[in-house]
Amino acid sequence: MKNENHFGTLTERMQAFREEVLDEKPYVDAERAIWATEAYRESLNQPRVMVRALMLQKILEHMTVYIEDKSLLAGNQATKNRNAPVFPEYTLEFVMNELDLFEKRDGDVFYITEETKEQLRSIAPFWENNNLRARGEALLPDEVSVFMETGLFGMEGKLNAGDAHLAVNYERLLKEGLRGYEAKARACKEALDLTDPDSIDKNVFYKAVLIVIEAVRTFALRYSELAADLAARESDAARKAELLEMSRICAKVPYEPASNFREAVQSVWFIQLILQIESNGHSLSYGRFDQYMEPYYEKSLQDGTITREEALELLTCLWIKTLTINKVRSQAHTLSSAGSPMYQNVTIGGQTVDKKDAVNPLSFLVLQSVAQTRLTQPNLTVRYHANLDPKFFDECIEVMKLGFGMPALNNDEIIIPSFIQWGVKEEDAYNYSAIGCVETAVPGKWGYRCTGMSYINFPRLLLCVMNDGVDLTSGKRFVKGYGRFQDMESYEELLDAWDKSLRELTRYSVIVENAIDKASERDVPDILCSALTDDCIGRGKTIKEGGAVYDFISGLQVGIANMADSLAAVKKLVYDEKKITRDELWNAILDDFQSPENQKIQEMLINDAPKYGNDNDDVDLLVVRAYDTYIDEIKKYPSTRYHRGPIGGIRYAGTSSISANVGQGMGTMATPDGRHAFEPLAEGCSPAHNCDKNGPTAVFKTVSKLPTDKITGGVLLNQKMTPQVLSREENKQKLEMLIRTFFNRLHGYHVQYNIVSRETLIDAQLHPEKHKDLIVRVAGYSAFFNVLSKKTQDDIIGRTEQTL
Repeated sequence: MKNENHFGTLTERMQAFREEVLDEKPYVDAERAIWATEAYRESLNQPRVMVRALMLQKILEHMTVYIEDKSLLAGNQATKNRNAPVFPEYTLEFVMNELDLFEKRDGDVFYITEETKEQLRSIAPFWENNNLRARGEALLPDEVSVFMETGLFGMEGKLNAGDAHLAVNYERLLKEGLRGYEAKARACKEALDLTDPDSIDKNVFYKAVLIVIEAVRTFALRYSELAADLAARESDAARKAELLEMSRICAKVPYEPASNFREAVQSVWFIQLILQIESNGHSLSYGRFDQYMEPYYEKSLQDGTITREEALELLTCLWIKTLTINKVRSQAHTLSSAGSPMYQNVTIGGQTVDKKDAVNPLSFLVLQSVAQTRLTQPNLTVRYHANLDPKFFDECIEVMKLGFGMPALNNDEIIIPSFIQWGVKEEDAYNYSAIGCVETAVPGKWGYRCTGMSYINFPRLLLCVMNDGVDLTSGKRFVKGYGRFQDMESYEELLDAWDKSLRELTRYSVIVENAIDKASERDVPDILCSALTDDCIGRGKTIKEGGAVYDFISGLQVGIANMADSLAAVKKLVYDEKKITRDELWNAILDDFQSPENQKIQEMLINDAPKYGNDNDDVDLLVVRAYDTYIDEIKKYPSTRYHRGPIGGIRYAGTSSISANVGQGMGTMATPDGRHAFEPLAEGCSPAHNCDKNGPTAVFKTVSKLPTDKITGGVLLNQKMTPQVLSREENKQKLEMLIRTFFNRLHGYHVQYNIVSRETLIDAQLHPEKHKDLIVRVAGYSAFFNVLSKKTQDDIIGRTEQTL
């Protein structure tokens, strides 16, 4: 067994920097909100595109800037590391409602000073009925009000936040600098025929782009001056030299092209940071980091401007800085995004455009740097393919063994053909990256919100179907109603009612999504993000208006395994074997299996019906059939960008339900699989807790039966093993072979591992002070165990521990 020092340790100062950042209490920070309010007040007459540009300019010119004494990179999001800025243009409602509750939360705790509370109260009147949430709600038709009232679609985060789920064109940024984008915007602006009505809006967009590029340049120059000032007062010669070099670099990038590795890392960090000052959408990702950074790394090694060890330290600094970015969500939104995740994904590995293995020396260095920092950010994804470098794959398993839930593995063998099938050009499909949890996109060419637009809770809808279209939790009618379960003579009758109801509910979800997309397009266009996404400048459009080359979105389907197990129990025990009557099952569900008689029925549902995750067609194919209805229906509904420029403009399926399985479970009554009311649903497409009895191979076979080529929004599979299992070299080799089989032969989409024992998790729940650094994989992301709510912690503790 290789020991924990296999990847080496952080340098002394990076270790200290890491601890400093982790020890910072996350505070709600009003500074950005104050400057944003001032900018909006000063530009009431301006088109919204211009308002957004002037807002970013105001913030970047006036916000607090600092350089930590141990950092090799400049750039901060708030007045203090890990503080969460407030974005009032989206909503202030939940912030004002929860001012005195942030510190009292069960999980995702934030702190707030009395001064900050007063600052927020002072600006609140300006934003009342004057933000994305208010305008989005105003657009929603009466037909969907019941879904907003009950939170069925989980739209809380979408009305309170900007979009993201993309990676901008970092490769082009490094080659051209913002100067290149500026030149293109000027040329496009000058070429406009202003008698063309469309040119009026394009002209304003180009002016806005030029403003934000200049604002970014000014922001970087502020750090250049700060670094020079710090250098002048620095007595340590080595640190003085670092600060002077930092000053030189910040005066150059990101406006000018990068010439070496240090410049490239600083340039990328500036943009990664500023995009998250511009908008509070999460899942802004680094794209294929090892591919676009490799030329700068090799050049710097060759010309002697950096050593491998210095590059490694610089990368560890970048990941620590990445963790400083934070976001405060409403209490309701934290239920689906537990652990304050930002989902800033870094993708390495995969294939080149000419179909060769893309692993390079920087791929190994990124692995090592992430292993050394052992943080929840960035979210590391490795692109797997059949000819992946065996040594690199071996190192990936070594990182997994460290037990912080990384890397996740995405499979080129299914994702690339799926993209091509949707109309993505082959060379772009081969260049995809992860952009959040397990969602994938072409970096620099893809529009917003690839995923997470709305949740469809399969088990809750099934209960609604069984109750003649009335939601069991709220008592409100969701769909027309196609009969009561007690009156359904056959399983086919139930399935027919499911089919009609799911199609109806899917249609309602699209109405809600379109209303929010329209509101976002009109109210909160992101200018810098659009400028750095091809080909918004060429088209003179923001991303939301159709400026991107590609535009696909998906909702998230929650509770796949519970749906499978419920259908299997109903089919086998009620209809095929008639061991339980329809009335008995329905009464047991309404009773939440509390009475002695209903407890016996619950035991039958759990023990006597086949379970998803065991390679049993009698259950697996039932959910495939039920899921096919959604896949068939969702493809009928184009997005608001359809026929406005991008390839696509359509929707597809996705199971990347983040931690929504907990929040959605809290709104779901007892289900026919024997699950109690309000308990978490199974996450992603993973089996329900301890229902997968036949080992990891059977789980892989079950999941592979899903139509993964059509679920392009992500097929999220979490697996859990103990460190003891992987402590033996032969088991490590078994795991590698197992994953290769899953991806090569079964065409699995994704898998990730929690390598942590149940005993450790229970001890961490009882003694959090002893497990400050414990990180777990929640869904498609990792989080510090201690910041999670008890319900989410319990969900992770309860997952099946696989053996090999």
